[in-house]
Formats: sequence, C-alpha cells, structure tokens
Amino acid sequence: MSEPENPFTPLEAPPPMSAAIPRKLNWSSLIFWGPNGLRAGWRLLGFLAICAVILFGVGYASRGINGGQISTMPFSPQVLLASEATLFGIVLLASWIMSKAEGRALASYGIPWRHAFRSEFWKGAVIGFAAISVLLGALRLANVFHLGGAALHGSELWKYASLWAGAFLGVAFFEEFAFRGYALFTLTTGIGFWPAALLCSAVFGGVHIGNSGETWVGAFSAGAIGLLFCAMLRRTGDLWMPIGFHAAWDWGETFFYGVPDSGQVAPGHLFSANLTGPTWLTGGSVGPEASWLCLILILSLFLLFAAWKSGVRYPDARPGSGAAGIESR
Repeated sequence: MSEPENPFTPLEAPPPMSAAIPRKLNWSSLIFWGPNGLRAGWRLLGFLAICAVILFGVGYASRGINGGQISTMPFSPQVLLASEATLFGIVLLASWIMSKAEGRALASYGIPWRHAFRSEFWKGAVIGFAAISVLLGALRLANVFHLGGAALHGSELWKYASLWAGAFLGVAFFEEFAFRGYALFTLTTGIGFWPAALLCSAVFGGVHIGNSGETWVGAFSAGAIGLLFCAMLRRTGDLWMPIGFHAAWDWGETFFYGVPDSGQVAPGHLFSANLTGPTWLTGGSVGPEASWLCLILILSLFLLFAAWKSGVRYPDARPGSGAAGIESR
C-alpha cells in the first residue's frame, strides 16, 4: 500500500481570507492552526491536561479511601499490576476523549482491539524472550553471567510465573500506549514519524533515570529500545508486536533469569543468577540493560526492522480511520 503525499486530513481548517481584502497577519491562526488543522502541540497539551486531571482525581479518591495516608506497599507483581493497569486506564480514557474530539477511531492510536493477542503479539513475545536470552547468552560466553539453580518449585513456580506475566503485560500496555500511542501519533502529524519517534524515545529513556540505581547507559538503552518499538509499530501498523516484545523481555529478565531490571531484583524469580565482571559489560547493579552489549543488540534489531519492507505504514491520520494498513492484511 503506497502512502499518500499528505495522509493527514485537517481536523478543522481556519476561515479562509478573501483575496479582495488586504491580508493581515492573523496571529491566532498562525499560533493555533497549521496545514493539518489544530497544531499537534496544542492537541498534545490537551491530552496531557486530561491525563493530569484524571490522575489527580484517582489520587484524591485513593487518599480518601486510605484516610489521607499515602500507601507505601512493597514491590510485588500484584502491586505492579494494579499500578500499571490504573495508569493504562488513565491514558486509555484520555485517548478516547481525544479520539471523540478529533473524529477518529481509538484504534488509530495503535491498539486495534480486534487484533488483540493474535499473531503479531506472539511474534513479538518470541522475539523479546529470544533477545534477552541472546544477550544473557553473550554475557555467559564472556564469563560474567552465571545462571544458578532454580529458586522456585511446584505451585510457587507457576504462581509467580503467572503473576509476573500479568504484571509485565500491564507494564507493556501502559508504557507502549503512553509513549507510542496518542502522543506519537499526534506528534507525527506535526513533525513527521521519525522525528516524533526520536522525541518520544528520548522522553521514554529519560523517564527511566528516575528508577533506583539507574545509570545513563541504562536510560540510553531504554530509549534505544523505545526507538526499536517505534520501528515495529511503523512496519506492522499497530502496537501489538511491541507489547508482546516488551512484556516477554521484562518477564524473561526479571522472573525467568532473575537478573536486575533497572536496578531492581524482583521477589519470586525462577533462577538465582549472578553478574560478576566489569560494569560496562554486565551493567552493574542496573542489570544487563545497562551493558554495552545490550546497546549493540538493540541497534541490530532496530536496523533489521527499519529495513523491513512492509505494505503497512503507521499512521493513517484520516478522521474516522482505524490503524493504518489494517484493511490490507
């Protein structure tokens, strides 16, 4: 499917100026309106404002339930799933509101529900688990990664395997839709896909600086992984492959292999693994995501997906449209 020269249909055009009347600089039109209608920056600000209002409301209600006390529950798959599901719900609701205002289907922003957990999701999951396994395999060959014995058995193994799968699925839904859903779509209408992808990925990497024990290499790797997910989105037409990859990578890293993930070692991991060696190679306390080998792996995968020729191109920004290229599959 070939892309039209200008796939972005204006949401609403500013009033035309009569040629018979001397033209005056209309600052309101210049500031608020562009060739694609209301400028992307204003739409994105509106979206962020809606997210902030909903988040404030949820936080206020939560404090009311807890009697004004701020809960400090320990890190666990149950807590992670609850928090990530709440955040995803906030972003989803704000995206739905903007979709109604813009006259587009919610699926335009990267999650067509009729494709939920179908082939692209499972392809992403296989690639994600394989990728973290290749990275740790390379570290094993370098003699800096050592996989110990199983720390879980029987019902405890299946319990934590399921809990962490659900938790990281929640993480994947929230982070993919927050950074590569409405925000990426809207920025694309203003500055183009790849500049928007670079900006969203830089923010994604920067957010990881707030994680305990994170380093600039780990945050840079997170940004690079974000750019890889943008390439997947571009070539497949929706976020289901990135969601599968994201969830499986985190599950493999945190639960299956039991290595630190952004500086945190989760309770209830399958193997008791050890990373011993230079920080540039092992990632240190941050984990393998801060290893320079991780950067090489992610760059290789990005080049593979960026070069992948596909008949699907995201996004399709026509009002009322779903995800790009869905009909052509």
